[in-house]
Parts: sequence; structure tokens; C-alpha cells
Amino acid sequence: MKATERAGRANPDNMVLGTWTPDLKRWGKPHYLAIAEALAEDIRTGRLMPGTRLPTQRALAGALDLNFTTVSRGYVEAHKRGLIEGRVGQGTFVVDPARAARSGGGASTPRVGPVDFTMNLPPEPDAPALQARMKASFAELSGDLANLLRYQGFGGTDEDKEAALRWLRGRGIDTTRERLLICPGAHSALFSVLGQVARRGDTICAERITYPGIRALTAHLGLRLIDLPMDRYGVDPDAFAASCTKVAPKAIYLNPLLQNPTTATLPKARREAIIAVARRYAVSIIEDDAYARICPAPPPSFAELAPEITYYVAGLAKCLGAGLRLAYLVAPSARAALPLAGSLRAATVMASPISTTLATRWIMDGTADAIVQFVREESAERQRIVTSLLPPGTYTADPHGFHVWITLSEGWTRSAFASQGRSAGLGVVGSDPFCVAGTPPEAVRLCLGGPATRQQITHGLEVLAHALEGSPALASTYI
Repeated sequence: MKATERAGRANPDNMVLGTWTPDLKRWGKPHYLAIAEALAEDIRTGRLMPGTRLPTQRALAGALDLNFTTVSRGYVEAHKRGLIEGRVGQGTFVVDPARAARSGGGASTPRVGPVDFTMNLPPEPDAPALQARMKASFAELSGDLANLLRYQGFGGTDEDKEAALRWLRGRGIDTTRERLLICPGAHSALFSVLGQVARRGDTICAERITYPGIRALTAHLGLRLIDLPMDRYGVDPDAFAASCTKVAPKAIYLNPLLQNPTTATLPKARREAIIAVARRYAVSIIEDDAYARICPAPPPSFAELAPEITYYVAGLAKCLGAGLRLAYLVAPSARAALPLAGSLRAATVMASPISTTLATRWIMDGTADAIVQFVREESAERQRIVTSLLPPGTYTADPHGFHVWITLSEGWTRSAFASQGRSAGLGVVGSDPFCVAGTPPEAVRLCLGGPATRQQITHGLEVLAHALEGSPALASTYI
């Protein structure tokens, strides 16, 4: 038996490679482009027939003595050109040019192309029945279009407030209309709260690694943002107490559930310890509960445990869709809500009646709950893909979240890893914008939501997993 036959039986991919081993030198281009050019030429000449299964990226990299990322970039380029398609659990196949032309340049099976892991969006519903339900709600709005395009009274209608209260009760928060404000997004709510609890030069505490928006808002208001040490559960209450004695903060900002970016969730006992410190030193708590409805059994919120000192913000962007710029703000008291209302009215006039009415419809008719259920289930499936592909110990995640925090191994820098991802058409975010003080850790955030499909996520994670398993030196050659 010939050596090549023995190798083919040992590895089925080699049998495929025996029918397609491109000569990349003849193209005079970077290797990843040469792979795409070779595919295009061999498809055009009939050497590769429609439906031919191509070698895996790892097998082709080994056969051509190339870096895995180089081959991945070549496949990404070929996908963009409509030459090949990926099928979940099956592999990569040559596309029928005639079929692609009939469908306007795309095959019926979704192609795997560049994947943007940078934007922290919930997975977008793709179930036909749910999509139809959501579209019907938009159509129904047209019946009251004239009214929706006019100025509205600040804070929404009685029905809007009833929907907001229902949404909050689903999180365990039973409040009153007098303490509730409807805001055009979480940022406007946080901006008004910060302006209410602190003045220029005052101090606000936050997690050492935190949501970048709070950094921008405090900087704009001239506030001093102080970082608090964290562990895998979130902020250290003892460190918070020490900070209170040293700098007398006016408030502590927390994103305590599925924290962005570390995915940490503060357990109930830790929340109670933080509340005890806040009460002792008269510090307000600003709770950004962005993922409030995603986790099916979350710990009780600060607004439930300590309503008299908590400013609670529940944005809808992470639960229903980033374009739905709406947030429900609960003040510690009706009296505290009055100046907040004045600040919001001066800065924003009102929340969009279109967004508010749509959210109200979705909450009252059950569509919002259906969207949340989809996001939960789809996020869980995507997290299972993460578990199956990323090396254990390299990341932290929550089974219900749609982002992942990757801690890089020795030798990698966050900038090098992000550059490595970009070279393969993948976007990740380094730790720099999340770090309040000190040297940012060598880590990146990876987001699994938005328009990306499971197929695209699988492809992207395969590339990143290969990089995490190897050294930066092995991943540094792109041509």
C-alpha cells in the first residue's frame, strides 16, 4: 500500500486534500488571498465541483505548512465571495455558482463570514412566529401614528406606567408610580442619577473592571471615579468600607447581575454586606440591572433589599433589543424622584412615544416575555458552544449570559489577541475601556449576540480557541 493511501485511511481529510492541493505561489499574493483565488479558479474550471467537501481549516493548514489563522482568513475571504458555505456539524462545501446567481449571489444555506464579537447585544429572534408577532406590533402602531408623532406628557401614559410596573414586578420590585420614571435609555437615567447624588469633584465608587458607560458619564460630570477590588463574585465589601473611610463617596455604581464585562453576579450575602456598608456611611447605591430578566433565577436586587437607598435602572436594550432605547428608573422615594424628573425633562424632554408604546404593547400582550424566553434559550445554546470549543480555564461566563470574559495566557497581550482576531475577520474588545484604574488586565470581552448565527459563532470560536491553545509567536505569521 502506498504511503498516501495509508495516510488517507488514517485521516479522511487527506483524501479530500488529494483532490485539491492548491499551488499558492503562482498567485503572487498573501497566502490567505491566494487560497480564495485558487478556490475561485478551480471552481471556474470544474476541478472543484459544487457540493465538494473541502478539508478542514486545520487539515489544510497542516498540508500547506501554513498558520491556522492564515487558512481561516482564506476561508473567510472565500465565504465573502460566495464560493463556499459552512454547514453546522458537516464541514465546508463548494457552492453551486448557478444556485448562488439565482439567489442573488448567496446560497440557501447561510455562509460563515466575518463575525463581530464586539457589540454586546442580545441574540436576535429568528423564530418565524415570534418575528411575525413582533412585526404585527409595529403595524398596530400605525393606527395611532399622528398621536405618536406629537409631544407627550413627561413620564408616559398611565398604561405605560402600568406596563413598567408589571415589568419590574417580574424582577421582584414592587414600587409605586410616584417613584417610577420612564427614560429614553439607561444612559439618560444614569446621567440624571449621577447629577442628583453628586456634584463636580465628588467621588463615585465602581467595580475595578466595569461598564465603560459609567466612566464616560462620570468624566463628563467632573466626578471622581474610584475603583474597588473584585473577585469572581464581584466587589469586595471590605474594600468598599475602606474606601468609604478614605474618600467618602456619594454613591457606589454596580452592575451586579451578569456583569459587563466579567459576567460576575453578586450573591445575596455579598449584596447584603454591601448594603450594610452603604447604610453605615450614608452612600447611595446605583444599580444598573441591565440583564434583569435574562437570568431565570437571579439574586434579589438591591432595590428589593434596600429600596430606601437604591436608584434602580432597568434598561430594555439587553433584554429585548439594543434599538429599543427605553429604561425604567426607580428612585428611593417619591421625593427623590422629583428632581430626577426635572433633570430628565430638561435634558431629554420625553422618552420617544413610539418606543414607549411599543414596549408597553409587548409587555402587556406577552410578546416581551416571549422575546426574553428566546434570548434565554438561544444564549444558553451559544454558551454550550463556548464550553465545547474554548479551552477550560481561559474564560469566565454565565450559562444565561451572552458575553464571555477571556483571560489571556502568558505571552499574549490584549492588543495582539485583538489584532489576531481582526486578521481572521473577528472583532473582540480588549480590557482597556472597562478598567477604572491601574494597568488593564490582559483580557478581552467576547459577545455572542446580535445578528450572528450559531454557525458563525462556532466558526469564530474555533479560530479563537486555536489561538488560545497556541503561543502568540505561532499566530504571528499572516502571509
